[in-house]
Amino acid sequence: MNELLELARRISGLREDCGYTQEEMAAELQIDLAVYQDYEETGKNIPISVIYELANKLGVDFTEIMTGTRAKLDTYHIVRNGQGKTVDRYPGYAFKDLAFRYVGKMMQPLLVTLDPTDEPAALVKHRGQEFNYVVSGTMALTFDGKEHILEVGDSIYFNPNYLHGQRCVGTEPAVFLTMISE
Repeated sequence: MNELLELARRISGLREDCGYTQEEMAAELQIDLAVYQDYEETGKNIPISVIYELANKLGVDFTEIMTGTRAKLDTYHIVRNGQGKTVDRYPGYAFKDLAFRYVGKMMQPLLVTLDPTDEPAALVKHRGQEFNYVVSGTMALTFDGKEHILEVGDSIYFNPNYLHGQRCVGTEPAVFLTMISE
């Protein structure tokens, strides 16, 4: 029973952190408001499929919503052409939905433009986790000594404790959305 109440509290807290009302979340999930409110109050009878959908809409890993602990990202994960939950919450969503929750803090996205004439930046490393989503053009991300070419709709989620750097590939500017955790 305590575990179900903790799950309900996590769901409620994540929803509030992301700026959703209970009414908005029930509408997003296409379920009755009273049913959704019961999920948040008791945690009882909440289907696994709804928990997966909540994790996707709130930008957290399924493990985090179930246990309260974020899975550790060891190296990197690439999603090609928007195929997967890493990016399918981006098109058509309001700005508030573009924020990921890292260690209890909302990180807002930055839009970065790389010009073809720019010199490649020096490789850097920093703490936290980083997410890049290519909006237009083509970019190359060098990560841990390997170069990954990313086109429109591709995303990469990686551990920036490894040396990394981005550059434009081609003749048009590359624009990408980036979010970096603390």
